Amino acid sequence: MKYLLMICGDESAEEHANDGCGGWSEEMEQRGVVEGGAGLRPPGEATTVRVRNDELLLTDGPFAETKEQIGGFVLINCADLDEAIEIAAKHPVAGYGTIEIRPVLEPPPGVV
Repeated sequence: MKYLLMICGDESAEEHANDGCGGWSEEMEQRGVVEGGAGLRPPGEATTVRVRNDELLLTDGPFAETKEQIGGFVLINCADLDEAIEIAAKHPVAGYGTIEIRPVLEPPPGVV
């Protein structure tokens, strides 16, 4: 089953932006569970797109007013939620930020 790990943190997490994952990425690649992922630029560099009444509305920065922002993501393919939790708990960000695990909604067979 595929899961998306959303790596989140508040403003203080930015100081860890260049820390790397302390061997987590290598371990997960050896296990064959990582299908992709990337870190993200800071939320202040985001552009939020909305369309309301056929009007394009752009906002600089994130639209949501939250203390935590998504700093990166990892797509994993593992047996079940228990394994996804174990994988997320090993990520260094789990020690100072938050990792949200979401099952990926897969299209029915034959639908792209």
